[in-house]
Amino acid sequence: MATKSKPTDEFRDHISTVDAEGKRVWVYPKKPKGKLYNYRKYVSYLLLALLFAGPFIKINGLPLLMLNVVERKFVIFGVLFWPQDFFILVLAFLALVIFIILFTVVYGRVFCGWICPQTIFLEMVFRRIEYAIEGDYTKQRALDKMPWNTEKILKKGSKITIFLLISFLISNLFLAYVIGVDELQKVITDGPLEHTAGFGALLVFTGVFFWVFAWFREQVCTIVCPYGRLQGVMQDKKTVVVAYDYTRGEPRGKLRKNQERTEGDCIDCNQCVQVCPTGIDIRNGAQQLECINCTACIDACNDIMRMIGKPEGLIRYESEEALETSKKWTFFTPRVMGYTAVLFLVLMALTALLLTRDEAEATILRTPGQLYQKSENGHIKNLYNISVINKTNHEMPLTLKLVDKEGTIKVVGKELTLPAQGIVEGVFFTEIAQKDLDGMNSEIEIGVYHGDELITTTDTKFLGPGK
Repeated sequence: MATKSKPTDEFRDHISTVDAEGKRVWVYPKKPKGKLYNYRKYVSYLLLALLFAGPFIKINGLPLLMLNVVERKFVIFGVLFWPQDFFILVLAFLALVIFIILFTVVYGRVFCGWICPQTIFLEMVFRRIEYAIEGDYTKQRALDKMPWNTEKILKKGSKITIFLLISFLISNLFLAYVIGVDELQKVITDGPLEHTAGFGALLVFTGVFFWVFAWFREQVCTIVCPYGRLQGVMQDKKTVVVAYDYTRGEPRGKLRKNQERTEGDCIDCNQCVQVCPTGIDIRNGAQQLECINCTACIDACNDIMRMIGKPEGLIRYESEEALETSKKWTFFTPRVMGYTAVLFLVLMALTALLLTRDEAEATILRTPGQLYQKSENGHIKNLYNISVINKTNHEMPLTLKLVDKEGTIKVVGKELTLPAQGIVEGVFFTEIAQKDLDGMNSEIEIGVYHGDELITTTDTKFLGPGK
């Protein structure tokens, strides 16, 4: 008898890793293999190599990427950003969000299955170690049910030890992207007593990563990840996803020797279910919450189709619309073109801001509580406080000049020298002839120079006696 698929969408009322009593259903995925899995391995190894090399790659003396939230200093592709550049970072983040939405609208959750660090570390690092130590899914299930003996203690103990070491390594990598590889080296070489906060952070993140990859696993994708929860909103029937061709596959039926087949091409072997890392049945329908588009089911199904002499592609990348109508998939839909236009405008604005961005940013304010002073020659003097932030990786001796008026500026104390990636503060007098003032509160513009190069300007008020 043919076995038909579920007539209702009952499976959408609950997730596959929780049973009717609300208890966790542990997923034992079969070790995947196939052409697409090999491609995923190559992509994963490349991304892992870039991820671990990232903190050591420097551009103009700055790291490729550093997100130092504590010191409010961010480096992206070798460019230093401070809180004063917040609007640029917001635009960059907005562009990233629009790109992710556009990518999801077109290609579904390809990011989740191929690029997401959670998937790469879980499927290409931790699970592969688990397969090597405990064996494939049937042996893992049997080992978990086995009473504690020497074999189970050795296998579980060695797996936990390796998982902890890798989690500690990932924690160091994560911290390198936050504080920089140079500071991380100090934390390691100086010892935990000298850097209790840094070492404590290493231990906390090690515990978090171990818990995620050893126990929580696919629950991150189905419960925690906001991108996974929003995919149903961003996708439509034109989105390309991993989908089961029900027109060709149904009704299902077991393959029997010497018997003419009247059912669809699906022989109900359940290989697609056994290899799924989130425990779903792709045949229930496209755009399931738990599906991360990892393509393991495609490889498993194609392998079976080759064995029984049927064409590959019963499970494949396809849009729901194409499955329903057999229409050829089109990229340029009105929705895609709309997102593309918005992304283009945001990128243009971001590019303009980056091209016009100053190498330094100065804040100049009149010293609180200080009135103007009149010099012997009748000129008016005001006292100012200055703070300059360096957005480059080289030191800059600074000079201050009036841009729009005649006058002199004299720094109190040492001359201003702006350290690399640092801040310099100082005090200076500005002296202007009374005849050149516009009134009691005159607007003046002060330029900050590095040699003969004007690196930034700022406006401030100049207090005088008035006309």
